[in-house]
Amino acid sequence: MLRIKEILKEKKLSQIDLAEKLEITTVGLNKIINGNPTAETLLKIAEALDVDVKELFISTKDQETTPIYIKEGAGFSEIGTINFEKFHIALNKG
Repeated sequence: MLRIKEILKEKKLSQIDLAEKLEITTVGLNKIINGNPTAETLLKIAEALDVDVKELFISTKDQETTPIYIKEGAGFSEIGTINFEKFHIALNKG
């Protein structure tokens, strides 16, 4: 899930502010937030918000590592973690 709304709140910006920076409508921004944006769009959003693109997915301030999941049947299983600050991946044994 994207953290765009959370980042906007942290920066005391509105969706209207971000839409204006991106030169799109608020409806277009809402579709991006709730949809599946391209990598190019994510880069533009990160630049407009003055954050690293990875901040759109996880808060590196609150979390040192992020779980890595794989899809198994109807659910997901955690297979390890990744540290985005150090780009270190630790896989679970098993």
